Amino acid sequence: MFRFENPDMLWLLVLIPVLVAAYIYSRIDRRRRIARLGDPATIRTLMPEVSMRRDSAKFVIYMVAVVLIVFSLARPQFGSKLKEVKREGIELMLAVDVSNSMLAEDFAPNRLERTKYSIARLLEGLHQDRVGLVVFAGDAYVQLPITSDYLTARNFVQRVSPTMVSKQGTAIGAAIDLAANSFSSQSEGSRAIILITDGENHEDNPIAAAKRAAEQGIKIYAIGIGTPEGAPIKLDGDFIRDGNGDMVVSKLDEKTLREVALSTGGAYIRSTERSMGLAEIIEKIKQTEQSEFTTVQFEEYDERYQYLLAVALALLVLDSVVLTKRNRYLRHLNIFTRNH
Repeated sequence: MFRFENPDMLWLLVLIPVLVAAYIYSRIDRRRRIARLGDPATIRTLMPEVSMRRDSAKFVIYMVAVVLIVFSLARPQFGSKLKEVKREGIELMLAVDVSNSMLAEDFAPNRLERTKYSIARLLEGLHQDRVGLVVFAGDAYVQLPITSDYLTARNFVQRVSPTMVSKQGTAIGAAIDLAANSFSSQSEGSRAIILITDGENHEDNPIAAAKRAAEQGIKIYAIGIGTPEGAPIKLDGDFIRDGNGDMVVSKLDEKTLREVALSTGGAYIRSTERSMGLAEIIEKIKQTEQSEFTTVQFEEYDERYQYLLAVALALLVLDSVVLTKRNRYLRHLNIFTRNH
């Protein structure tokens, strides 16, 4: 496995285009000043020892050395030894509603974007737990299998959108069944589903699905996002309308969500503008018994920065040896001009 021990150092690479721009400007400015003295071709004959190719070659050598130094500061490493690590934690399956009703704007900027932001904040606070992601509308799909890679999880969450599920609707029961079957075999006794939806179920029986999950020892914690008054749904800049031309208003269905959660021994929380409710849910889940997971990870890493640093130092030495002016004693070794 390859990694950078200090990846923040790679930000120094932004200096490269700055240095290139400065060099190009200096070349243009030099030509402009030479042109003021007379015809450039005539002036070049008066300065036979000046070599523009050498100057360009020195700059290229210098820039390659700078890039290698930056990469060496980031400390590239290769994993050299695998080890099984035991951790205590819980497994969370996030079941997120991505139906069009989640585009209602009673939460700014809309229900779905607020959900994605809150999940990203949740992932920043997890440490030894595992998390997976199910998205659902008229159908349900596993977007991310159970993992402890929170960076990957955040990337998947950011890509969540209603276009992921072609069939519209809100199949809460299908989402619960799929999430319940997506846990690992090591997590018995510490499984929880966090269901985030407006609760408007149109497809199946979520209460029956919740009872099936409870039989497997899985608790469901439901988060209702939206308001009982509801809000219209804006899609592609226009509000969705029904067959009579009236705007469709999506309202929060708390009754269904409360029944789903309580039938498994979980809890229901309604989101507010101040709090999504995820922090409160996690506190409740943490009170449950945690399981011991076995994961495989690289324990030791071999440093590789010294090789890059050695090449960079050699290039810097070469840069200092190469002169911008031609040396009459070494003219026969000139590799920067063509022989005609």
